[in-house]
Order: sequence, then structure tokens, then C-alpha cells
Amino acid sequence: VQSFEEEWSEYFSVKHSITMNSATGGLIAAVGAIGINPGDEVIVSPYTMTASASCVLVYGATPVFADIEPQTFNLDASSIEANITPKTKAIIVVHLAGQPADMGAIMEIARRKKILVIEDAAQSPGALYGDKFSGTIGDIGVFSLNCHKTIQTGEGGVCCTNNDELADRLRLIRNHGEAVVEEMGTSEKYGDIIGFNFRMGEIEAAIGREQLKKLDKLNSGRQAIASQFNEWFKDLPGLTIPYVSPVSTHVYYTYMMKIDSSKSGFKRCHLIKNLGARKIDFFEGYVEPLYMQPLYQRGWHKKTGRHYGEGLCPVAEKMYSEEVFYHTYLHNSLKDKHLQFIKDNVHDVWDKLE
Repeated sequence: VQSFEEEWSEYFSVKHSITMNSATGGLIAAVGAIGINPGDEVIVSPYTMTASASCVLVYGATPVFADIEPQTFNLDASSIEANITPKTKAIIVVHLAGQPADMGAIMEIARRKKILVIEDAAQSPGALYGDKFSGTIGDIGVFSLNCHKTIQTGEGGVCCTNNDELADRLRLIRNHGEAVVEEMGTSEKYGDIIGFNFRMGEIEAAIGREQLKKLDKLNSGRQAIASQFNEWFKDLPGLTIPYVSPVSTHVYYTYMMKIDSSKSGFKRCHLIKNLGARKIDFFEGYVEPLYMQPLYQRGWHKKTGRHYGEGLCPVAEKMYSEEVFYHTYLHNSLKDKHLQFIKDNVHDVWDKLE
């Protein structure tokens, strides 16, 4: 485990890397490490995997959903700023599908407002924002090593930080709040920590060391497939291929597109149904905005004065219900014949529906 952490730190150019049993565990640990308490507010994305917001609930704090950008599907900096209140203590920024969020604008707001930033880089290992890796720009970055991520250990995660105290708190939280290194001590500043068993096993760490060596190659392979798809699909009427910011690189955990039915002449659902009939798996919407899901409709949030209902984040709702569809299989194992099969059938279905 220690060797894996050292190698992760070297690759990502960070001072501390703390392995976890999952990115979900890492997010819970990160929220605890920065000192979130009941009554605090944390700004989160509505358009992401559930743990990116539910980690806030673990500490009795309130998730505040800001809207997303229609190009990147990441948090919109202007919506973040509009949702900041005196109770806001942190922002959890998700780098969705392998595309970094607008960290320049987000960090400017966070530093000006004295708010901490946690990056959920589960889907974007190796993606660059400027000259820095996603997950290394905020106060804590969280990575996933789940079995379907670009590199994986079956299950696992890593937290990164350049802050010594946050690193100590992360290490304690992953181990029941108990110090296992004598030199670390148990000073009063760590006495408020509730810990968990978020430890990564030695076998998973050994796998991770080998996987990390492959990250550049695996990302390059995904980028090559995405580049081919971009060339093939860019001129289809009503289709928008994935946007890539001029200051970022995209590592394509998924290949997320948009359809404008007024220009294509058919609805998204008809496209997905017809492609599915040809054994090509594209999926609609990505994820229902989290605040529309049952956990956030139970009524407890009314005590916070927050409204979790339809219309809260109109861009996220439109992406989910109308525009976004995506393909998950940009794996390096895909052969040219597989890619050609996808291309031919997408074009054929598009032409026939149009």
C-alpha cells in the first residue's frame, strides 16, 4: 500500500496520496477531513453518481445543488456562486466522463469566498486542466479504482492532497480514527474525528501499482477512439459531439453526446431503441438529477429551507430528459471492425430515422 501511494503521488505530482477501499469511501473521508458539520452546506452537482452528494449527508450537512454547463455537463461556476450562502463550507466538483470542470473559475470563487474544494476525479484520472491533473487542483482530490474505471483494482480509491493536516485526517478517518503510526500521535486537533474502515488491501494495492503504469497508454487509446468517433459523427444533423475545453484534455471515461430533435428530425428514444435492436448499446440521459431521486424527496430537507424539486437545475434536467446520450465502450480492446460496425450502424439508423 505504501509503495502504491508513493508511486501515485509521484505520477500526479502531489505531496500526499491516501489509498481507500473505494472512491465513495474517499469522498466520505474527504468531507470529514475538511471538517463538515451538521447544518453546514456543501455545493454539489446534480448530474453525477449518487455518492458525490450523499457523502455530505453522512455528516448531517446539506447538499446544495448547483446547475451544470450544457457543454461539459460539469458544475457551472456562475451557478455555484449564486448558491453560496453564509452556511457554505465546501464545493464538491465532479469531472464528469473524463472532462475536467472549469477549475480556474471555480477555484477563484472558492478562494475569494474562503470555501474548500473537493474534486471528484473518479472518471478523469490523467485528464489535465492547464498543466495540472484533475484531482490535484482543489484541497482534496478523490479517484476511483472500481472495476469499470480506466485503471482498476477491482474496488479501490485514492485521495490526494498537498495539505499535511488534511492528509493526517484522511489517514485517521480511513482507519476508525485511530493512529497506527506512533509518531503521528493523537493530539487534540484530531480528537473530533469519527473514523471508518476504508483501508485498501495489499493485494489491491499490488494490482494498482501495475495498473498505474498503464494509465497513459489506456487514456491514449480512449482518446484515439473518441477522435475517430468525432470525425465520423460530427456532421450528423442535430448531433453534438463531446466538447473539449481548449485548456483541458479529455480522457473519455464515457463518450457523451447531445441530440437536438428539432434538427435531427427524431427523438433520442427512437435512436437508442433502433441502435439497441442492432446490438449497439447507447444509453439515454446519463443520470436523473439527484435531487429528483427518492432520497431527496423524503421531506427532511424542508427543515433546512432547501427545495429539492423539479426546476431546481433546469440545464441538468434538460440534459437528462431530452438531449444527452452516451456510449461507454471506448475500451482499448475494441478492434477496427468493432468501431466500423458502430459507425456504419449509427449512420444507417440516423439516415433512416431522419
